[in-house]
Amino acid sequence: MKDLAAIALGSNLESRFGDREANLREAVRRIEGLGEVRAVSSFYDTEPVGYREQPRFSNGAMLLRTELGPQELMRGLLGVERAMGREREGAVAKGPRVIDLDLLLYGDWVLWAEDLILPHPRMEERRFVLEPLAEIAPEWVHPVLGVTVRELLGRLDS
Repeated sequence: MKDLAAIALGSNLESRFGDREANLREAVRRIEGLGEVRAVSSFYDTEPVGYREQPRFSNGAMLLRTELGPQELMRGLLGVERAMGREREGAVAKGPRVIDLDLLLYGDWVLWAEDLILPHPRMEERRFVLEPLAEIAPEWVHPVLGVTVRELLGRLDS
């Protein structure tokens, strides 16, 4: 059975693939190996959150239909990050990165495991996550909060 997953994309460094947006396009290309890409948002230029002394980000979101379970998919996303040059070990938390891939939603799953929390914690607080996701999945209902992605984004404006 195939499930639909929402994945956040982010980059704020140049790499051997090119600029920030080239990194996002390369990540989407590599993620195609994990399932069927159903949609990719526009890319948004955003300010860093948390650690602020770093370049601006390009952020986006994508929808992937996959037969992989959520934890297996997350392991695949981490493999894409590593293959593109990201090392999470020893890196500055929320610091500069060639690529950042986060599993936001996986069907209507709610999961609290050592290696994965679904839906992604704090996604409802982050415009850089909600804007691109609302572009491609505005009616997706957050399985814990019971409101749509569009409504979550609207809450940030009020």
